[in-house]
Amino acid sequence: MPHKFIREIEPGQTINDIFIIKEPILRSTTKGDLYIAMYLCDRSGQLNGRMWQATEAVYQSLPKPSGFVYIQGRSEIYQNNLQIVANNVTAVEAGKVNLDDYLPRTDKDVEQLLGEIKEILAKIKSVQIKALVNEFLADKSLMEKFKKSPAAIKVHHSFIGGLIEHTHTMLRVAVAILPLYPRIQGDVVLAGIFLHDIGKTEELTYDTVFSYTDSGQLLGHIAQGLLMLKQKADSLAAKGKAVDQTILGAIGHIILSHHGQYEFGSPKLPATAEAYMVNYIDDLDAKIGQVTGAIDNETSESNWTSWQKSLETRIYKKRIEEAG
Repeated sequence: MPHKFIREIEPGQTINDIFIIKEPILRSTTKGDLYIAMYLCDRSGQLNGRMWQATEAVYQSLPKPSGFVYIQGRSEIYQNNLQIVANNVTAVEAGKVNLDDYLPRTDKDVEQLLGEIKEILAKIKSVQIKALVNEFLADKSLMEKFKKSPAAIKVHHSFIGGLIEHTHTMLRVAVAILPLYPRIQGDVVLAGIFLHDIGKTEELTYDTVFSYTDSGQLLGHIAQGLLMLKQKADSLAAKGKAVDQTILGAIGHIILSHHGQYEFGSPKLPATAEAYMVNYIDDLDAKIGQVTGAIDNETSESNWTSWQKSLETRIYKKRIEEAG
């Protein structure tokens, strides 16, 4: 039986299908009965899921923090939002499902995106910065990962190809606004945007579900990006094309500070004009991605989305309609 996508589910339907389960939690009702709260996902979106009258044994049998499960239950409306109430939940091996149904991916041509990224980076005038960027671009294995990697697990651009799409958009924004700020070192900004999240190619895994690699958990993409920058610089130095430490420091600082604030996981705060620009372009694209994603994934008929924890608000969905 073909998979029925979450976007196709309507209230009052019988559910017998496979979904990705995320973050299942065993909780107690006010009466002391156990239930499981979870998210159920496929490439089209995500719904809240509940299993009432649950047991510790059932909870322990579920994949954590995510994996595939077979759900038997029904769909219903609760507080103006569609959810799935499961009667039975059974773990399913990843090899038994069609991953294309479950892992969201960009609808853009990643080869075209990479080609346009190369065209933008070719505008870099600094010989040393261009050599550094080209050292990354020439790494075919890395670029394959760059084309496939999500930009995040769940916050923004959390889909196959999300990283290259996010980077591509940021570069286009930079090209558009750099002429307005002639004192900004454009070469540093372009290289910094290209490399700010390059560590995510090593931090994230996406063969079955989006998760973290061991090194991703241990180091994180910021530290990994800085290590990759040093490795490429060392490679160039070995070829007799050493990059000045001032350049490496400027780009490395962007990698370290692009989250903008300590509480957002940034080891350093932006301390250069170029780092500030990359931070704000990054935040802009991430925020717009979160807002549009919240609207696209909303299943209720309300003019407002459900509460968006990462944005600390609900999003108004209704579009302005002018009289013709």
